[in-house]
Amino acid sequence: MLNTFPLQKSKLVVDIAHDVTERKEADDDIQRYISRLAALRSIDQAIIGNFDLSTLLNILLTHLRKQLAVDAASVMRYQKDRQRLSFAQGKGLRTKAYQQQDLKLGEGYSGKSALERVPIFIPDLRQPNANYLNIGMFEEEGIIGYYALPLISKDSLVGVLEISHRSPLNPDDEWIDYLQTLAGQAAIAIDNIGLFTHLQRTNEELRLAYDATIEGWARALEMKDSETEGHSRRVVDLTIDLARKMGISDKKMQNIYRGALLHDIGKMGIPDEILQKPAKLTDEEREIMKMHPVYAYEWLSPIEYLKPALDIPYCHHEKWDGTGYPRGLKGTQIPIAARIFSIVDYWEALISERPYKEAWPQEKALAHIREESGKSFDPKIVSIFLDVFKKK
Repeated sequence: MLNTFPLQKSKLVVDIAHDVTERKEADDDIQRYISRLAALRSIDQAIIGNFDLSTLLNILLTHLRKQLAVDAASVMRYQKDRQRLSFAQGKGLRTKAYQQQDLKLGEGYSGKSALERVPIFIPDLRQPNANYLNIGMFEEEGIIGYYALPLISKDSLVGVLEISHRSPLNPDDEWIDYLQTLAGQAAIAIDNIGLFTHLQRTNEELRLAYDATIEGWARALEMKDSETEGHSRRVVDLTIDLARKMGISDKKMQNIYRGALLHDIGKMGIPDEILQKPAKLTDEEREIMKMHPVYAYEWLSPIEYLKPALDIPYCHHEKWDGTGYPRGLKGTQIPIAARIFSIVDYWEALISERPYKEAWPQEKALAHIREESGKSFDPKIVSIFLDVFKKK
Protein backbone atom coordinates (compact mmCIF):
# COMPACT_ATOMS: atom_id res chain seq x y z
CA MET A 1 0.00 0.00 0.00
CA LEU A 2 1.42 3.37 -1.00
CA ASN A 3 2.12 5.88 1.73
CA THR A 4 0.07 8.96 0.82
CA PHE A 5 1.02 10.95 3.90
CA PRO A 6 3.79 12.99 2.22
CA LEU A 7 1.38 13.89 -0.60
CA GLN A 8 -1.31 14.90 1.88
CA LYS A 9 1.22 16.88 3.85
CA SER A 10 2.34 18.70 0.71
CA LYS A 11 -1.26 19.58 -0.15
CA LEU A 12 -1.77 20.90 3.38
CA VAL A 13 1.31 23.10 3.06
CA VAL A 14 0.05 24.44 -0.29
CA ASP A 15 -3.39 25.16 1.20
CA ILE A 16 -1.87 26.95 4.17
CA ALA A 17 0.41 28.98 1.90
CA HIS A 18 -2.61 29.93 -0.23
CA ASP A 19 -4.55 31.08 2.86
CA VAL A 20 -1.57 33.07 4.15
CA THR A 21 -1.11 34.72 0.74
CA GLU A 22 -4.81 35.57 0.53
CA ARG A 23 -4.80 37.07 4.02
CA LYS A 24 -1.63 39.03 3.22
CA GLU A 25 -3.23 40.45 0.08
CA ALA A 26 -6.33 41.42 2.05
CA ASP A 27 -4.15 43.05 4.72
CA ASP A 28 -2.20 44.93 2.03
CA ASP A 29 -5.46 46.20 0.53
CA ILE A 30 -6.72 47.36 3.91
CA GLN A 31 -3.43 49.06 4.77
CA ARG A 32 -3.55 50.88 1.43
CA TYR A 33 -7.14 51.97 2.09
CA ILE A 34 -6.19 53.15 5.58
CA SER A 35 -3.16 55.06 4.31
CA ARG A 36 -5.22 56.75 1.61
CA LEU A 37 -8.04 57.58 4.01
CA ALA A 38 -5.54 59.03 6.49
CA ALA A 39 -4.07 61.16 3.69
CA LEU A 40 -7.55 62.47 2.81
CA ARG A 41 -8.12 63.32 6.46
CA SER A 42 -4.81 65.18 6.65
CA ILE A 43 -5.76 67.21 3.58
CA ASP A 44 -9.22 67.91 5.01
CA GLN A 45 -7.70 69.25 8.23
CA ALA A 46 -5.34 71.46 6.25
CA ILE A 47 -8.24 72.87 4.22
CA ILE A 48 -10.27 73.58 7.34
CA GLY A 49 -7.45 75.21 9.31
CA ASN A 50 -5.32 76.88 6.65
CA PHE A 51 -6.11 79.54 4.09
CA ASP A 52 -2.72 79.84 2.41
CA LEU A 53 -3.11 78.34 -1.06
CA SER A 54 0.56 77.46 -1.52
CA THR A 55 0.63 75.53 1.78
CA LEU A 56 -2.62 73.72 1.03
CA LEU A 57 -1.55 72.64 -2.44
CA ASN A 58 1.88 71.59 -1.18
CA ILE A 59 0.23 69.25 1.35
CA LEU A 60 -2.19 67.87 -1.23
CA LEU A 61 0.43 67.27 -3.92
CA THR A 62 2.81 65.64 -1.43
CA HIS A 63 0.12 63.13 -0.44
CA LEU A 64 -0.89 62.63 -4.08
CA ARG A 65 2.64 61.67 -5.19
CA LYS A 66 3.03 59.24 -2.30
CA GLN A 67 -0.38 57.56 -2.53
CA LEU A 68 -0.47 57.27 -6.33
CA ALA A 69 3.27 56.61 -6.76
CA VAL A 70 3.86 59.22 -9.47
CA ASP A 71 6.95 61.30 -10.20
CA ALA A 72 5.41 64.75 -10.34
CA ALA A 73 2.13 66.59 -9.86
CA SER A 74 1.09 70.19 -10.31
CA VAL A 75 -1.91 72.51 -10.17
CA MET A 76 -2.83 75.16 -12.71
CA ARG A 77 -5.18 77.81 -11.30
CA TYR A 78 -7.86 79.38 -13.48
CA GLN A 79 -7.90 83.16 -13.35
CA LYS A 80 -11.42 84.07 -14.36
CA ASP A 81 -10.68 87.77 -14.93
CA ARG A 82 -7.91 86.90 -17.42
CA GLN A 83 -9.54 83.67 -18.64
CA ARG A 84 -6.16 81.95 -18.46
CA LEU A 85 -4.52 79.11 -16.57
CA SER A 86 -1.39 79.91 -14.57
CA PHE A 87 0.96 77.66 -12.60
CA ALA A 88 0.03 77.57 -8.90
CA GLN A 89 2.08 74.78 -7.29
CA GLY A 90 4.10 71.70 -8.24
CA LYS A 91 5.93 68.80 -6.60
CA GLY A 92 8.60 66.58 -8.17
CA LEU A 93 9.36 68.94 -11.05
CA ARG A 94 13.02 69.26 -12.12
CA THR A 95 12.90 72.40 -14.23
CA LYS A 96 11.01 75.70 -14.42
CA ALA A 97 9.21 74.69 -17.61
CA TYR A 98 5.91 73.99 -15.84
CA GLN A 99 6.19 77.14 -13.70
CA GLN A 100 6.35 79.28 -16.81
CA GLN A 101 3.00 78.08 -18.13
CA ASP A 102 0.37 80.75 -18.76
CA LEU A 103 -2.24 79.22 -21.03
CA LYS A 104 -5.45 80.20 -22.72
CA LEU A 105 -8.40 77.83 -22.39
CA GLY A 106 -7.91 75.12 -25.00
CA GLU A 107 -4.13 75.61 -25.16
CA GLY A 108 -2.03 72.56 -24.33
CA TYR A 109 -3.35 69.47 -22.59
CA SER A 110 -4.28 71.32 -19.39
CA GLY A 111 -6.00 74.06 -21.37
CA LYS A 112 -7.92 71.44 -23.36
CA SER A 113 -8.97 69.69 -20.14
CA ALA A 114 -10.14 73.01 -18.69
CA LEU A 115 -12.03 74.10 -21.79
CA GLU A 116 -13.82 70.80 -22.34
CA ARG A 117 -14.06 69.96 -18.61
CA VAL A 118 -12.93 66.41 -19.22
CA PRO A 119 -9.89 64.38 -18.10
CA ILE A 120 -6.99 64.11 -20.53
CA PHE A 121 -5.04 60.84 -20.29
CA ILE A 122 -1.93 60.12 -22.34
CA PRO A 123 -0.43 56.76 -21.26
CA ASP A 124 2.74 57.22 -23.30
CA LEU A 125 3.66 60.53 -24.92
CA ARG A 126 6.21 58.74 -27.11
CA GLN A 127 3.51 56.95 -29.10
CA PRO A 128 2.81 58.34 -32.59
CA ASN A 129 -0.90 58.83 -31.82
CA ALA A 130 -0.21 60.85 -28.65
CA ASN A 131 -1.08 64.13 -30.42
CA TYR A 132 1.90 65.79 -28.76
CA LEU A 133 1.17 69.19 -27.22
CA ASN A 134 3.65 71.22 -25.12
CA ILE A 135 6.38 68.94 -26.50
CA GLY A 136 9.24 71.14 -25.36
CA MET A 137 8.05 71.28 -21.75
CA PHE A 138 7.52 67.52 -21.53
CA GLU A 139 10.88 66.72 -23.12
CA GLU A 140 12.65 69.11 -20.77
CA GLU A 141 11.05 67.39 -17.77
CA GLY A 142 11.43 63.87 -19.18
CA ILE A 143 7.69 63.25 -18.91
CA ILE A 144 6.23 60.16 -20.60
CA GLY A 145 2.87 59.47 -18.90
CA TYR A 146 0.39 62.33 -18.37
CA TYR A 147 -3.03 62.79 -16.77
CA ALA A 148 -4.99 66.03 -16.35
CA LEU A 149 -8.25 66.59 -14.46
CA PRO A 150 -10.30 69.80 -14.51
CA LEU A 151 -10.93 71.20 -11.02
CA ILE A 152 -14.60 72.06 -10.67
CA SER A 153 -16.20 73.57 -7.57
CA LYS A 154 -19.89 74.44 -7.46
CA ASP A 155 -20.07 74.09 -11.26
CA SER A 156 -17.26 76.63 -11.76
CA LEU A 157 -13.82 75.93 -13.20
CA VAL A 158 -11.08 76.78 -10.68
CA GLY A 159 -8.06 75.02 -12.20
CA VAL A 160 -6.49 71.83 -13.52
CA LEU A 161 -4.68 69.05 -11.64
CA GLU A 162 -1.82 67.50 -13.64
CA ILE A 163 -0.08 64.15 -13.09
CA SER A 164 3.31 63.79 -14.80
CA HIS A 165 5.24 60.52 -14.79
CA ARG A 166 8.65 59.67 -16.22
CA SER A 167 7.48 56.27 -17.44
CA PRO A 168 4.21 55.10 -19.04
CA LEU A 169 1.06 55.37 -16.92
CA ASN A 170 -1.26 52.39 -16.53
CA PRO A 171 -3.74 53.35 -13.80
CA ASP A 172 -6.50 51.04 -12.55
CA ASP A 173 -10.00 52.11 -11.50
CA GLU A 174 -9.03 52.45 -7.83
CA TRP A 175 -6.13 54.77 -8.76
CA ILE A 176 -8.42 56.93 -10.90
CA ASP A 177 -11.14 57.07 -8.22
CA TYR A 178 -8.63 58.26 -5.65
CA LEU A 179 -7.21 60.85 -8.06
CA GLN A 180 -10.73 62.16 -8.63
CA THR A 181 -11.24 62.44 -4.87
CA LEU A 182 -8.00 64.42 -4.55
CA ALA A 183 -9.06 66.62 -7.47
CA GLY A 184 -12.28 67.35 -5.59
CA GLN A 185 -10.28 68.37 -2.53
CA ALA A 186 -7.97 70.55 -4.62
CA ALA A 187 -11.00 72.28 -6.13
CA ILE A 188 -12.44 72.92 -2.68
CA ALA A 189 -9.08 74.23 -1.43
CA ILE A 190 -8.74 76.71 -4.28
CA ASP A 191 -12.35 77.84 -4.04
CA ASN A 192 -12.09 78.35 -0.28
CA ILE A 193 -9.27 80.84 -0.41
CA GLY A 194 -10.74 84.15 0.70
CA LEU A 195 -14.15 82.60 1.46
CA PHE A 196 -13.94 82.67 5.26
CA THR A 197 -17.64 83.49 5.62
CA HIS A 198 -18.53 80.18 3.96
CA LEU A 199 -16.35 77.98 6.18
CA GLN A 200 -19.24 76.17 7.86
CA ARG A 201 -20.80 75.20 4.52
CA THR A 202 -17.42 74.06 3.25
CA ASN A 203 -16.88 71.87 6.30
CA GLU A 204 -20.15 70.14 5.53
CA GLU A 205 -19.02 69.52 1.95
CA LEU A 206 -15.79 68.00 3.24
CA ARG A 207 -17.67 65.81 5.70
CA LEU A 208 -19.89 64.53 2.92
CA ALA A 209 -16.88 63.86 0.69
CA TYR A 210 -15.16 62.01 3.52
CA ASP A 211 -18.24 59.96 4.35
CA ALA A 212 -18.55 59.16 0.65
CA THR A 213 -15.15 57.46 0.94
CA ILE A 214 -16.46 55.35 3.82
CA GLU A 215 -19.56 54.51 1.80
CA GLY A 216 -17.20 53.36 -0.95
CA TRP A 217 -15.62 50.93 1.51
CA ALA A 218 -19.05 49.55 2.34
CA ARG A 219 -19.81 49.10 -1.37
CA ALA A 220 -16.45 47.37 -1.87
CA LEU A 221 -17.34 44.88 0.85
CA GLU A 222 -20.74 44.22 -0.72
CA MET A 223 -18.99 43.42 -4.00
CA LYS A 224 -16.83 40.91 -2.12
CA ASP A 225 -19.80 39.41 -0.24
CA SER A 226 -22.61 39.37 -2.82
CA GLU A 227 -25.25 38.08 -0.42
CA THR A 228 -25.08 41.34 1.54
CA GLU A 229 -25.88 43.55 -1.47
CA GLY A 230 -27.88 46.55 -0.22
CA HIS A 231 -27.52 45.31 3.36
CA SER A 232 -25.32 48.19 4.54
CA ARG A 233 -27.71 50.90 3.36
CA ARG A 234 -30.73 49.21 4.93
CA VAL A 235 -29.14 48.63 8.34
CA VAL A 236 -27.71 52.16 8.41
CA ASP A 237 -31.13 53.73 7.78
CA LEU A 238 -32.90 51.61 10.39
CA THR A 239 -30.11 52.07 12.95
CA ILE A 240 -30.28 55.86 12.61
CA ASP A 241 -34.07 55.74 12.93
CA LEU A 242 -33.87 53.62 16.09
CA ALA A 243 -31.11 55.79 17.60
CA ARG A 244 -33.25 58.89 17.08
CA LYS A 245 -36.17 57.19 18.83
CA MET A 246 -33.83 56.63 21.78
CA GLY A 247 -32.84 60.29 21.92
CA ILE A 248 -29.22 59.85 20.84
CA SER A 249 -27.58 63.26 20.28
CA ASP A 250 -26.79 64.52 16.79
CA LYS A 251 -23.09 64.62 17.70
CA LYS A 252 -23.08 60.89 18.47
CA MET A 253 -25.32 60.14 15.50
CA GLN A 254 -22.54 60.81 13.02
CA ASN A 255 -20.34 58.18 14.67
CA ILE A 256 -23.23 55.71 14.68
CA TYR A 257 -23.74 56.36 10.97
CA ARG A 258 -20.07 55.73 10.19
CA GLY A 259 -19.87 52.70 12.46
CA ALA A 260 -22.96 51.15 10.90
CA LEU A 261 -21.54 51.65 7.40
CA LEU A 262 -18.27 49.99 8.43
CA HIS A 263 -19.79 47.29 10.64
CA ASP A 264 -18.54 44.39 8.53
CA ILE A 265 -15.33 45.93 7.17
CA GLY A 266 -13.38 43.23 9.01
CA LYS A 267 -14.84 40.64 6.65
CA MET A 268 -12.38 41.85 4.03
CA GLY A 269 -9.86 39.76 5.96
CA ILE A 270 -11.97 36.60 5.78
CA PRO A 271 -11.16 34.12 2.95
CA ASP A 272 -13.66 34.20 0.09
CA GLU A 273 -14.39 30.47 0.34
CA ILE A 274 -15.75 31.08 3.85
CA LEU A 275 -17.39 34.42 3.20
CA GLN A 276 -19.19 33.22 0.07
CA LYS A 277 -19.93 29.65 1.14
CA PRO A 278 -23.49 28.76 0.00
CA ALA A 279 -24.16 26.67 3.11
CA LYS A 280 -23.80 26.79 6.87
CA LEU A 281 -20.26 27.15 8.14
CA THR A 282 -18.38 24.42 9.95
CA ASP A 283 -17.28 25.05 13.55
CA GLU A 284 -13.76 25.83 12.36
CA GLU A 285 -15.00 28.21 9.68
CA ARG A 286 -17.27 29.91 12.20
CA GLU A 287 -14.29 30.58 14.48
CA ILE A 288 -12.45 32.20 11.57
CA MET A 289 -15.52 34.30 10.76
CA LYS A 290 -15.68 35.44 14.39
CA MET A 291 -12.36 37.20 13.88
CA HIS A 292 -13.85 39.90 11.66
CA PRO A 293 -14.67 42.34 14.52
CA VAL A 294 -11.06 42.04 15.70
CA TYR A 295 -9.77 42.75 12.19
CA ALA A 296 -12.04 45.80 12.03
CA TYR A 297 -10.60 47.10 15.30
CA GLU A 298 -7.01 46.48 14.22
CA TRP A 299 -7.50 48.21 10.88
CA LEU A 300 -9.62 51.19 11.96
CA SER A 301 -8.29 52.08 15.41
CA PRO A 302 -5.15 53.83 14.03
CA ILE A 303 -7.45 56.37 12.32
CA GLU A 304 -8.08 59.00 14.99
CA TYR A 305 -11.37 60.35 13.67
CA LEU A 306 -12.85 56.84 13.33
CA LYS A 307 -12.12 55.80 16.92
CA PRO A 308 -15.53 57.07 18.17
CA ALA A 309 -17.18 55.00 15.42
CA LEU A 310 -15.48 51.72 16.39
CA ASP A 311 -18.17 50.62 18.87
CA ILE A 312 -20.32 49.04 16.16
CA PRO A 313 -17.65 47.29 14.03
CA TYR A 314 -15.93 45.93 17.15
CA CYS A 315 -18.88 45.12 19.43
CA HIS A 316 -22.00 44.40 17.35
CA HIS A 317 -21.71 40.63 17.92
CA GLU A 318 -21.61 40.96 21.73
CA LYS A 319 -24.75 39.73 23.53
CA TRP A 320 -26.65 41.15 26.50
CA ASP A 321 -26.13 37.93 28.50
CA GLY A 322 -22.36 37.86 27.86
CA THR A 323 -22.32 34.95 25.39
CA GLY A 324 -21.29 37.01 22.37
CA TYR A 325 -17.91 37.69 20.80
CA PRO A 326 -15.11 38.74 20.52
CA ARG A 327 -14.78 39.83 24.19
CA GLY A 328 -17.84 38.38 25.90
CA LEU A 329 -19.08 41.77 27.08
CA LYS A 330 -22.28 41.76 29.13
CA GLY A 331 -25.17 44.18 29.66
CA THR A 332 -24.19 47.83 29.71
CA GLN A 333 -20.55 46.89 29.18
CA ILE A 334 -21.60 46.76 25.53
CA PRO A 335 -21.56 50.28 24.02
CA ILE A 336 -25.08 51.56 23.36
CA ALA A 337 -24.37 52.07 19.64
CA ALA A 338 -23.50 48.37 19.32
CA ARG A 339 -26.58 47.37 21.36
CA ILE A 340 -28.80 49.32 18.98
CA PHE A 341 -27.11 48.05 15.86
CA SER A 342 -27.02 44.38 16.90
CA ILE A 343 -30.83 44.25 16.91
CA VAL A 344 -31.09 45.91 13.50
CA ASP A 345 -28.40 43.67 11.99
CA TYR A 346 -30.06 40.54 13.38
CA TRP A 347 -33.47 41.67 12.11
CA GLU A 348 -32.09 42.29 8.63
CA ALA A 349 -30.48 38.83 8.60
CA LEU A 350 -33.75 37.15 9.61
CA ILE A 351 -35.93 38.80 6.95
CA SER A 352 -33.35 38.39 4.15
CA GLU A 353 -33.05 35.35 1.92
CA ARG A 354 -29.72 33.53 1.98
CA PRO A 355 -28.44 30.57 -0.07
CA TYR A 356 -28.85 28.39 3.02
CA LYS A 357 -32.20 29.77 4.30
CA GLU A 358 -35.44 31.41 3.25
CA ALA A 359 -36.42 34.89 4.37
CA TRP A 360 -38.55 34.91 7.52
CA PRO A 361 -41.95 36.66 7.56
CA GLN A 362 -41.84 39.89 9.57
CA GLU A 363 -44.16 38.63 12.32
CA LYS A 364 -42.02 35.55 12.89
CA ALA A 365 -38.84 37.67 12.94
CA LEU A 366 -40.35 40.16 15.41
CA ALA A 367 -41.49 37.32 17.67
CA HIS A 368 -37.99 35.85 17.64
CA ILE A 369 -36.40 39.18 18.55
CA ARG A 370 -38.90 39.49 21.41
CA GLU A 371 -37.77 36.06 22.64
CA GLU A 372 -34.13 37.21 22.55
CA SER A 373 -34.85 40.22 24.78
CA GLY A 374 -32.63 39.93 27.85
CA LYS A 375 -30.58 37.20 26.18
CA SER A 376 -29.00 38.55 23.01
CA PHE A 377 -30.41 42.06 23.23
CA ASP A 378 -30.95 44.97 25.61
CA PRO A 379 -34.63 44.69 26.73
CA LYS A 380 -35.14 48.46 26.66
CA ILE A 381 -33.94 48.74 23.05
CA VAL A 382 -35.98 45.69 22.00
CA SER A 383 -39.11 47.40 23.37
CA ILE A 384 -38.42 50.56 21.36
CA PHE A 385 -37.57 48.51 18.26
CA LEU A 386 -40.85 46.58 18.46
CA ASP A 387 -42.74 49.82 19.02
CA VAL A 388 -41.27 51.23 15.79
CA PHE A 389 -42.84 48.36 13.83
CA LYS A 390 -46.17 48.62 15.64
CA LYS A 391 -46.51 52.17 14.35
CA LYS A 392 -45.70 51.23 10.74
